[in-house]
Amino acid sequence: MLSAISYDSGIISSVITFPAFKGFVNNPGNYDSLSGAVVSTFTGGCFFGAAGAGWVNDKFGRRLTVQLGALIALWGCAMQSGANNFACMLIGRIVAGFAIGILSMTVPLYNTEIAPAKHRGFVVGLTQQMIGIGFIVANWVGYGCQFLQGNKQWRLPLGLQLAPAFLLLVGAQFMPRSPRWLLEQGRDNEARAVVRKLHGSSPEQQEAADLEFAEMRETIAAEKVVRSRSLSDLWATRGMLRRTLVAVGVQVFGQFSGINVINYFGPSMYRALGLSAGQSLLVQGIYGAVGPITNFFFITLILDTVGRKKPLMFGAGSFIVTYSVLTAIVACFPPDQSTNLAAQRAGIAMIFMTSIFFSLSFGPVSWVLASEVFPTRTRSIGTSVATCANWAFNVLFSQVSNLAINNISWRYYLVFICLNAIDFVIIAFFFPETKGKSLEQMAEVFGDEIDAHDVLDTGAKEKLEHHEPDVEKS
Repeated sequence: MLSAISYDSGIISSVITFPAFKGFVNNPGNYDSLSGAVVSTFTGGCFFGAAGAGWVNDKFGRRLTVQLGALIALWGCAMQSGANNFACMLIGRIVAGFAIGILSMTVPLYNTEIAPAKHRGFVVGLTQQMIGIGFIVANWVGYGCQFLQGNKQWRLPLGLQLAPAFLLLVGAQFMPRSPRWLLEQGRDNEARAVVRKLHGSSPEQQEAADLEFAEMRETIAAEKVVRSRSLSDLWATRGMLRRTLVAVGVQVFGQFSGINVINYFGPSMYRALGLSAGQSLLVQGIYGAVGPITNFFFITLILDTVGRKKPLMFGAGSFIVTYSVLTAIVACFPPDQSTNLAAQRAGIAMIFMTSIFFSLSFGPVSWVLASEVFPTRTRSIGTSVATCANWAFNVLFSQVSNLAINNISWRYYLVFICLNAIDFVIIAFFFPETKGKSLEQMAEVFGDEIDAHDVLDTGAKEKLEHHEPDVEKS
């Protein structure tokens, strides 16, 4: 699912460097601004898609929302690849971005709700893994398409976006529904069947499934008593406000890593280090493979062991170092005045190290933490708000980064040094550790004033304990 998201996001970094695309835009004097608009209109669409996805998820469920996102993506991608003028291209980018906003919010939400607590870091961390794979494909497709002639140089890579969107539309039909969403709809039998299917068929696994289902059902039944579905629920209590700030914070801090500046404008950054256009695309292709490899080993072997907080602190501290070195290299060896190959290699190494450190920290952890901290009654809307914050800063950086790299060079990297220093302090003092906690146990972590279980009076609890699941609804 996430490969479709990241291919759409990643292919544009190559497309905006193609001579044929520059000819299509046909405004050389203002190309830096227009190429930034191509990127930022997409991310702006993502913001609004993520904003509306919370309501759609609560109303129609996670699976149908994924399919809706895939359908809209097909529309937007077709507009881009078949655009006959620049305005049509921008509209296609907005529509496709709207779809990706829906998916970027729904996929980690869905994965969070179907994953067992002890493996949730790995399962939700696969979000970043698939994003990385999509970027790999996008980078190498972009590298290969530079050798084509005419408008097919950019129409072909944009048209290939249709393939993952179509596969997602069809494949989503075979995914199980979220058991927590089913319980909210009163479809208890279906929810129990999904939980049992996810756990396995052995007697021990079925027993564990029934225990998890019982806790899940009791908690959700209690939460429904106090549910209002209002945006103000996200800051109604001290515990909820802390959840919201953590979820929004981790998504925004992920943007402060500058990783999407590299993903979108990597070739521009490499050219600023003195590489040719062809060399920049080649290095970007190699760069794209580094993060996913690192991410795979991290989510497989480390994330569910060390938790969430320590990797985030490690990431913020590491970015301070890599951007400091990169700033010093570009400042001391300006690419238009120096041909120092060692400096070029060191600068590229810092960009690669940033990708590695991102994959060991904010890459997987931001998706896990932002979706796991909320109770069921606000998980959709809370994840939606956090994802909107992510895309809002993505819009900001995608609009200004190309202009900043070309106009103020190394001074732009000072912004990321300062931002990550602030991130480190906030994470160290205010972020909790959520490793190994079930979604129903997050109330203890965040010190909620009223535990959802306490909402049920004694009679309601007794009724719930003897409650037989409702007849399956169609």
